[in-house]
Amino acid sequence: MSALRVVVADDQALVRTGFRLILESEGIEVVAEAEDGEQAVAAVRRTRPDVVLMDIRMPGLDGLEATRRILAEPSADAPRIIMLTTFDLDHYVYAAMAAGASGFLLKDVTPEHLAAAVRLVRTGDALLAPAITRRLVERFARPDTGPEAASAPHRELSTLTPRELEVTTLLARGLSNAELAARLGLSEATVKTHVARILAKLGLRDRAQVVVAAYETGLVSVGSAQA
Repeated sequence: MSALRVVVADDQALVRTGFRLILESEGIEVVAEAEDGEQAVAAVRRTRPDVVLMDIRMPGLDGLEATRRILAEPSADAPRIIMLTTFDLDHYVYAAMAAGASGFLLKDVTPEHLAAAVRLVRTGDALLAPAITRRLVERFARPDTGPEAASAPHRELSTLTPRELEVTTLLARGLSNAELAARLGLSEATVKTHVARILAKLGLRDRAQVVVAAYETGLVSVGSAQA
């Protein structure tokens, strides 16, 4: 696998510098920095990174709209986007997940967790801390309503097999591939196959969108998910 390439977008220079130092100390290349959404979109188009660390609140074009623009462009090598947030911006994170972001990190993330998170989403997994993910969807998910509903991909759950429905339900609880494999008595390779089929059948790009869909379609009800 080639070297992992990252764009860091945050309006605070100290945050960008700190993240760059952490990532480069872990052998992860930071190919560009951006201090607002417009710069982030331009940097992604210019450098074609694997992962973008995207702050939500930036001057001018914010991180949410920048994420939408980046992921709206059809591309086989579209980057994975991790939103950088604080608890008071939950509703933006939820909207970003619905738009295709691969997850979120709090800005006070530890160096070890930051590097691990970037590597995780690069493999196609989603960065979903179960407790925070449940809080997000339970606060903002509404079956087929809300500003994202009109543009949401087609989600016909009846096309899923019983096993795929089970996997989807567990994904909504934030379980990783390893945790899914242990819970279901399957190999991780088999779990990845199930996840890939779910994404294809539901027309979704990312595991984070599966979580959103599970709540918005009523497969998982508010207050029912447990870690």
